[in-house]
Amino acid sequence: MSLTVTSAAEAIVLRVTGEGRVPLQDAVAVEEPLEIRLGWGRVIGPGRGVSITMRTPGDDLALALGRLHAEGIVRDLDEIDAVRHCGRPVRDDGTSNVVKIQLREGARVDLARLERNRYSSSIHGVSAKTSLDAVREQNPPPLGPGPFLTPMFVHSLPRRMRRHESVFDGSGGLHAAALFDGDGRLLRVREDVSRHNAVDKVVGAELMAGALPRTSSILFVSGRASFELVQKALMAGIPVLAAYGPPSSLAIELASEHGMTLLGFVSEGRFNIYCGSNRVDDQ
Repeated sequence: MSLTVTSAAEAIVLRVTGEGRVPLQDAVAVEEPLEIRLGWGRVIGPGRGVSITMRTPGDDLALALGRLHAEGIVRDLDEIDAVRHCGRPVRDDGTSNVVKIQLREGARVDLARLERNRYSSSIHGVSAKTSLDAVREQNPPPLGPGPFLTPMFVHSLPRRMRRHESVFDGSGGLHAAALFDGDGRLLRVREDVSRHNAVDKVVGAELMAGALPRTSSILFVSGRASFELVQKALMAGIPVLAAYGPPSSLAIELASEHGMTLLGFVSEGRFNIYCGSNRVDDQ
């Protein structure tokens, strides 16, 4: 799992039942801010802050890379000189709440794109068309024709992922994302208080391993399948996104436009195909 010991903490709670209140220790998921900064070439300094997210500590370097990869800011390892924690350490392992990505000399970065891609309900004038156009500008890699899935395999995804959710089992407070190859083998599982961060951690780890794009793979996520999760999967070249919950209308539109297979309400007994049924066997 590659999660740090700070991923879960203890809290004193009062458990209320029909028989009254009982004090006990309970496991809770840790949530802390992470600032992502960019530096260029030989320039020494703190770099430029480009993103702040609330996350569960652990796999921070992968999270930072995955976040900027989804935004189309970092596309390849050849653009990167170093990725490291910086600033004041806040944990026993020496890590901090700041990650700096140092880009190589001459790396071309469109920071204006990063600003344009920040979707927020508080920003006036952002529409479905604006969001779709922003993804088109990022020029995601083409998706492969496979993998081809059996219903039995799709039904098994929640069980396969749950086996590897270490913190969720203790606290129940985290989302998870799992990446499988075309033969159904589990490649990576990551957890976080945010399902978006969990996916960024998976994609960032794949980027660090030089394994992107993942053109014949399946990404399974807890929770619902939002527009942003479809975007992250597209940028990583992942052709199948499956979710425990439902997708949004814009997620379906984006997935359909790019030929992605989008599955929702995945459980042991059922699932829905919202688009891309050609990758799922009919028996």
